Amino acid sequence: MWTDSHCHVDGDAVAPAREAGVTRIVVVGTDASWSAAAIEVANANEGVWATVGLHPHDADQGAASIEPLLVDRGPKVVAVGECGLDYHYDYSPRPAQREAFAAQIALAHEHDLALVIHTREAWDDTWAVLRAEGIPARTVFHCFTGGPDEARRALELGAMLSFSGIVTFPGASDVRAAAALCPLDRLLVETDAPFLAPVPHRGKPNSPALVPVVGAAVAAARGCPSEDVERATWANSEEIFRLAG
Repeated sequence: MWTDSHCHVDGDAVAPAREAGVTRIVVVGTDASWSAAAIEVANANEGVWATVGLHPHDADQGAASIEPLLVDRGPKVVAVGECGLDYHYDYSPRPAQREAFAAQIALAHEHDLALVIHTREAWDDTWAVLRAEGIPARTVFHCFTGGPDEARRALELGAMLSFSGIVTFPGASDVRAAAALCPLDRLLVETDAPFLAPVPHRGKPNSPALVPVVGAAVAAARGCPSEDVERATWANSEEIFRLAG
């Protein structure tokens, strides 16, 4: 019984995921249109939930563009995000990224929703914005790409760490070290589908059905049975997103 805590897919991905034992899926919004599409997928499928967010790549659209979807949200909307900072690509100006990130932290507080963070090559500013705005009680660092130091800092803030197929990549020893030190009750797994397919599926489109591959890699990094990761991440996703039904 696995949960894909973060992906970007349509309804066609649901049945294959269930066949692979992935019975809960969180479809993540990246702007107003993708967030609306995520909500449609969630409303049409049992065991699927949605988030409403503005990705840092699209930060110049402004967080106000997604607010109506939060005001009128139904029970299938469980988080704000993904939001944060991406200084690798800088598709949006950095000041706009910081402004949109801060605004979405405020929205998570206002609506009592979880916060899903994307951060890439921007750790110092990520900590600074969270310090200024106050980290929500239920916060996830999605597709965690930091090492042990960043993991400890995020855990000290009370956040959960979500690991993707990157944990299977040969050059990702720091990510595996972070997975090894993360307490089981603060751990999530995800695919980020259709991106970041895990080894041995690299080069192909990713899907929620591959969550067990990610979970097995996390378990290997921790030196524990895959079933331990399966049980823990099931319970953790239920807690962080308040999943019901």
